[in-house]
Amino acid sequence: MTDAPVPILMYHAIATDPNEATRELSVTPDDFAVQMALVDDLGLTPVGTAALAAHWRDGRPLPARPVLITFDDGYEGVHRHALPALAKHGFAATLFVSTGWIRGPHDTGAALDTMLDWDQVRELAAADVEIGGHSHTHPQLDQLDDATLRHELIHCKEIVTDELGTVPASFAYPYGYSSRRVRQAVRETGYGQALAVGNGLARRRQGPYALRRVTVRRSTGIEEFERLVEGRAIARNFAGDRALTKGYALVRRARQVRRKAIRSRV
Repeated sequence: MTDAPVPILMYHAIATDPNEATRELSVTPDDFAVQMALVDDLGLTPVGTAALAAHWRDGRPLPARPVLITFDDGYEGVHRHALPALAKHGFAATLFVSTGWIRGPHDTGAALDTMLDWDQVRELAAADVEIGGHSHTHPQLDQLDDATLRHELIHCKEIVTDELGTVPASFAYPYGYSSRRVRQAVRETGYGQALAVGNGLARRRQGPYALRRVTVRRSTGIEEFERLVEGRAIARNFAGDRALTKGYALVRRARQVRRKAIRSRV
């Protein structure tokens, strides 16, 4: 069993003309195809999220140079544009769905752009794409009370299970936000592993419920992408993101303190 760090790529929309809400975190179909070709040329082997966690948990074998390709939310372009590129190279991937955003009977109408429908999700699952949970309505989970948090996790898991006939093994935190309480709830819901963001390589010591990913966005050039999948200069690439994240974390902690104070007075 290797403890070597593993790059986990985080994608969102794969789209030619995304709307403004998803543009920054989108990737064009042409760029995605070039990125997948580079992964192949570099001799990396994409694996599913559950496969990586199983390797670190109980030593199940992995290829020599693993990489994870993950998609959050469930945008329609994952089926239209990403699936053909993945299939061309025989790549595995993981899609984390916000069940209330997927078109169909559970749709809350709050999605940011055109989403997959459940038939497309099933086609992805049949094509070696692991389907994981991403909550029901995509909230900041660490800002929820216990009952609402558990509903988001359990309802998402139940819908995926009902629609696909298989229980999702993996989870990704919306916005990457979690806390010890959230991670414990994810574990108790029955997910075997969960992904954050963090913009760093995933390592076994992070634990199965806080594995880091690196963000691939519209501005990611091919040279930067090569550095990401090879684990080079990641801290420098995301220095600006870390500064913004730390500042926003202070704001969010202050909000939590205020909410607790208000509840204690009621």
